[in-house]
Amino acid sequence: MDKTIDIIVIGELLVDLIGHELRDEIFRTHSFRRFQGGSPANLGANLARLGKKVHMIASVGKDGMGQYLIHELEKLGLDHSGIKKREGFPTSLVLLSRTHGTPDFIAYREADHFIFPEDIPDGILRESKLYHTTCFALSRQPAQKSILEGAKRAVRHGVQLSIDLNYAPSIWPDHIEASHIIQSYCSLSSFVKVSQDDCNRIFRREMRPEEAMDTILNWGAKLVCFTLGKEGSLLWTAEGEKFTVPAKEVKVLGDATGAGDAYWSGFLAAWLDRKNWEICVERASKMAALKLSIDGPLPEKVELDG
Repeated sequence: MDKTIDIIVIGELLVDLIGHELRDEIFRTHSFRRFQGGSPANLGANLARLGKKVHMIASVGKDGMGQYLIHELEKLGLDHSGIKKREGFPTSLVLLSRTHGTPDFIAYREADHFIFPEDIPDGILRESKLYHTTCFALSRQPAQKSILEGAKRAVRHGVQLSIDLNYAPSIWPDHIEASHIIQSYCSLSSFVKVSQDDCNRIFRREMRPEEAMDTILNWGAKLVCFTLGKEGSLLWTAEGEKFTVPAKEVKVLGDATGAGDAYWSGFLAAWLDRKNWEICVERASKMAALKLSIDGPLPEKVELDG
């Protein structure tokens, strides 16, 4: 059976209220602008911009903010039939500072974690090539159990798993549970994206990239892509392949919010195009540079060739 869906993105779809002026702290931010947000949704939107067929599974409130989010994804041609509107739970919001580094943020979580097993049907899994989620999405029930169980079913249907290890203690305070769930997901031969900040929080200490990647591969990951900001990125695979790719030079006009999602969308799009690992990382770097060079959302269509 030919797979007709490039990727299922499952997890948080929420409203990002991003500071209008550059500030390291929300305390010092006076005004905010509204954007469609949530790491899986951002990734899905970027892959749709890159011409991939995306199916989003998420939960929003039956309210104006939920309507706004679905409208934004619909404009990109993303399949939003898997997004449920929940009565009684407002759409989740995140306030973020606008910064060139890791933003300060406050999450107001309501509808996003109400994802149930029946929201992840086998029919959709059978048609998909990739299944992607995040630590944010896995941090609360019932989404955690539903997404992990869905991942195991996806593997049985020949779907490649992917995860962004965007772990934050403020979102997932039970570190023991977080470590167990993260390792369980990675053990399913997953593609893993992680940053230095992510690793320091997951391992609770300053972690050298090489040590972190070796540890995650030992958990059972298929590959680990370690992003280093201005220093570029590293890719290690379970087969022992190792690549180092410098970051693209870019004049930063926007902020760092969403750059990691842009990076990983470039990587996964190249993998779907059957490119080799080196080209996958180069396309990832190019997509991240494009995001950093724009103040606001990316164009509705993006071309990384050439």
